[in-house]
Order: sequence, then structure tokens, then C-alpha cells
Amino acid sequence: MRRLQTAHRRSFLKASGVSVALPMLESLAAADTTPDNTARRLVCIGGYLGFHQKSIYPQQVGRDYEISPLLRPIAEHRNDFTIFSGLDHRAPNGHGAWSNYLCGQDPAAVSLDQIVAEHIGQNSRFPSVQLTAGKASRSMSYTRQGIALPMIQRPSVFYRMLFASADDRAHTEYLLKSGRSALDLVLTDAQRLRANVSGRDAEKLSEYFDSVRDVEKRMARQLKGIDNPIPQTDYRLPNYDPVAPNLMLEAETLMYDLMALALQTDSTRVATMFLAGLGQVFTIDGETLQAGYHALSHHGNDPDKVRDLVKVELEHMKCFNRFLNQLKTKTDAHGRPLLDSTVVMMGTGMGDASRHANDNLPTIVAGGGFRHGQHLAIDREQPTTPLLGDLFITMMQRLGLEEDHFSNANQNLNHLFS
Repeated sequence: MRRLQTAHRRSFLKASGVSVALPMLESLAAADTTPDNTARRLVCIGGYLGFHQKSIYPQQVGRDYEISPLLRPIAEHRNDFTIFSGLDHRAPNGHGAWSNYLCGQDPAAVSLDQIVAEHIGQNSRFPSVQLTAGKASRSMSYTRQGIALPMIQRPSVFYRMLFASADDRAHTEYLLKSGRSALDLVLTDAQRLRANVSGRDAEKLSEYFDSVRDVEKRMARQLKGIDNPIPQTDYRLPNYDPVAPNLMLEAETLMYDLMALALQTDSTRVATMFLAGLGQVFTIDGETLQAGYHALSHHGNDPDKVRDLVKVELEHMKCFNRFLNQLKTKTDAHGRPLLDSTVVMMGTGMGDASRHANDNLPTIVAGGGFRHGQHLAIDREQPTTPLLGDLFITMMQRLGLEEDHFSNANQNLNHLFS
């Protein structure tokens, strides 16, 4: 029997074996008393192999900087993000210290996302979600007990978490592969709900249902080949990933789309995504790159390898731009763009993979109600040089946490956003 279930600000359309989360609606939401200057969601994206510093850092500082090559894909959002150079955790060098990214100076210490999830994640279906595009070789999120949290690698698994019965994988994959939609099973309730909400909510529901169907259609195309044996070739990767390694960028796009839907439905308020990097040999714009992703990142300043590395990183930034676009068009229960109340950080624990250096970590912060549009270059030679953890303190405070320290950091960077 179908029924509409309403629980505080969370709402679902339910049918046998299927639960479809709804976007936040003003018609169903209680009055939100959270101050307007407090963000409500956190997304942290981490690139395992970092970003080519000369390609991502603008040469100028302040608000009049010229967009750098790697920022061009997100240039339309220039006033919605800030890029930092010069920040790090004063952590040891090497791939083994990548896990410091969200943990601070000590690897396997409690990570930023888990601290935030303790405060703002408990009223959502999933206090936090951990995703990865590509096979994860390092962890990103850690509990207070130092336990590395597993990451979801397959978009189909994340989709099933969000939109289908957790116990019925076969049924879910049947829906996806057959071209049917989970929405078909709750269509009557969906139509009834749309007829009894405000005009703005009805429009939002139509937009949301269209988004779900679009993701389902692309998921069906992805699922057609995801379980097939990987074709054999004379070429062998140094670190062979059996789960479609060369489809990492396609998986990344789907993960971003699903993450945007998860935020829109308030299924979670805290999400992380790990951008893996092993031996994948990508084909971009019809051209197969000369080496695997990991080998390109260890370029030794070889111009051909740098060129191909930047091609991969540009694809990451294009995916990120799509995500920002969705957060600007999808709205919360009060009609505000999700980006305005979501702190989004894209960064890395690896400042320069070619040198295995963990200093000067490229970091982009978008949304969250901050005053953006700057390149902020931190002078690392000053005795009171801010740390990346100081930026984390500012982010936590914007999210409503009363925190004044993180790992080895005890300042904040609030004044830089004023």
C-alpha cells in the first residue's frame, strides 16, 4: 500500500520496496530558525594526486586576479568561490600523509567532516556519506577512534541508498536496467502531493522528479557495462583497478549528480568525495593520454606529461563546475540556492605529487554565504602563518559549531572573508 510519510523536515513517497526522498518543501517544512549567516551543509572533495600548482594558482592575489588555466571551467562562478594558496597542516611529506587532508597534522585523527557531522548530520537520514570516484588507495574520513570510514565506489550503490530499498539490489538494478523509474511506483502519491502544495513547490517537485529520471537513465547506461569483464590488452597498468578504472571521470560525474540530489532531499548534510588516482590511462576528447594518471602526476616537469596531467585535472574541474551549477539551481525549502547554505571545499592532501610534497595545498572554498571572489595567498614565512586547520575553524564556525581549534591550528580566517 502506498503512503506519504512526513517526518519533521524530511519527507518520502513510499511504495513496496521503494522509498523516494523528496526535496525540501516550504509546504511541509517547519519554520527554520537557523540564522541566515549560518550554513547548513558541508561538502569536502579531495584529489589524491593534487593539482598542478602553476596551472591552478593565479599569478595575482586579491579580487583582480586573472583566472588561471585550471580555474577556467569554473570561471562563471568566480564570485562564488575563493582560492587559497600557501595553506597546509605542517604535516610530513609523502603519499602516506595524504590522509592528513581532513585530519590536520596527525593522520587518522578525527576528520573535519566527522566533527561537523556530529553537530549537523544527526537529523538527516545519513549523518555523513563518504564517496570515491575510482578505487580508493587512501582514506579520507576518520572517526574519533581513528577508524577509517569506508567509501562508496559505485554510483549504483549510492543511488540505491538514496532512492530504493536497502535490501533489494536485484529489484533496484532491474528498475534501472529496464528503463523504469522508481518514481513510477509512487506516481499516484506524487501527483496527489503536487496538487496540494504551493505553486513554487509544485514547480520544484517537477524539476526534482525530472532530475531523478535523468540520473536513472544515465545510471542505466552505466550499469550496462559496469559488471562486464574488463577487456584484456598487452598493456598492463602498474596498479590495476578491476572496477572500470578508465571510467573514473564518468563515475565522478554521476557521484556529483547523486550528491546534489542527496543534499536537495536533505538525505545528508555532510558529504565527502575522494578523487582517486592510480594507473588509469584516460582517453579525453578522442585522444588517449601517454601514461596513467599517477605517472602523469610524477611528471618531473616534463612538458608533455604536464600537458596531459592538466588535461585530466581540467576534466575534474569540469565535473566540479557541473556540481556548482546544480547547487546554484537547486533550492532549499525556502527557495534559496543550496550553494548559499552549503560550504563546499575542493582541495587535496598532496601539494605537489611530483615531489611527494604535502605543503602549499591548493584549496578552493565555494558557497556557504561567504564573501568570495578572491585569490588569497598566505605568506608561509610569517611567524604566525595561518594553517589549513584555521580555514577549517572558519568553516566550522560558519556551520554553527562553537570551535576555536582544529589539530595544530587555533586561529580562524574569518577576517579574510569580510
